[in-house]
Amino acid sequence: MSEQKIKVAIIGGTGYGGAELIRNLIAHPRVSLVRVTSIDHVDEPLEAVHLNLTSTGLTFENIPPLEAAEGVDVVFLALPHKVSATMASELGEVDAKIIDLSGDFRLRDAQAYARFYGIEHPSPDMLDGRWVYGLPELFAPQLCEATRVASPGCFATTIVLGLLPLAKAGLLNGAVHTVACTGSSGSGAYAKQGTHHPLRAGNLKSYKVLDHQHTPEIEQTLRDAGASAQARVEFVPVSAPLTRGILANSFVEVPASLSADELVAMYERYYEGSAFVRVLGQRGAEVVAVKGSMWVDLSLQLGDAHDGVRTCVISTALDNLVKGGAGQAVQSMNLMFGRPAGEGIDAPAMWP
Repeated sequence: MSEQKIKVAIIGGTGYGGAELIRNLIAHPRVSLVRVTSIDHVDEPLEAVHLNLTSTGLTFENIPPLEAAEGVDVVFLALPHKVSATMASELGEVDAKIIDLSGDFRLRDAQAYARFYGIEHPSPDMLDGRWVYGLPELFAPQLCEATRVASPGCFATTIVLGLLPLAKAGLLNGAVHTVACTGSSGSGAYAKQGTHHPLRAGNLKSYKVLDHQHTPEIEQTLRDAGASAQARVEFVPVSAPLTRGILANSFVEVPASLSADELVAMYERYYEGSAFVRVLGQRGAEVVAVKGSMWVDLSLQLGDAHDGVRTCVISTALDNLVKGGAGQAVQSMNLMFGRPAGEGIDAPAMWP
């Protein structure tokens, strides 16, 4: 007898996050995608909006969240920041498990949410830890028991994965300096000046310097992993002329006694058994090697010793829409339902 499939609904399916969810879920051998909702493109076939799809037999439905959640096992919220939070009380009692791709339930500090998202959280009581942070490389046991998951942000995933082994080893005690370049799809499906092709193509620019909303999320997660209370992240995001991908370079001072071999061994031990993290050693991480996939590439470089320390540079590359977005949410779903973490989402990256 064949195993019963996981019945899935997506609330908010017309953006790039929704598109990636649909792409990953319709190919998943243990999933049945039941419905996809949206407030636009109502009654249009999914493939009329997401042109990479063939006939799915589904249309975008404009129905209330409670109705969308009826009869399914898990609901993905692929909504803009500040929108998922307004549905917290309405969806609080549904039987289905919920995975939210927005930033609305990642932080446990309501003041930090207000500071970085610009509004008071409408349900601050929900920021009490009941939403498990959906980073399998740190919280896999908790995800296996979770009914509510806050899926991490793209920059947060990239930067945190590059730093987790150092945090666990007690080597994050001060400032981490990070510069990370991202593709235009991270800004969403709807056109704006920053994603306008004549201004984006052939251009590089910093934005939200030292003020990006993923900063408190990164710091919270690193402290959960073992970083000291004094650890902080000085983060400069860069808009790059790419469609997909993030490359983050983080600079950390480590003891001069730490050798390159010891550093690589530390990372290999931490990520042993990880479904999607590849430790490259000194070979440089590149976006082109992970595009369209769940894979995360980490490269490590150590500078010369001076004054008892040396600079460690961790370069991390991933696809912001897959491991940095919808694919990671599906990875959490796998764990929530007792499936292998990589099931249905372990295809190689595109090349080139």
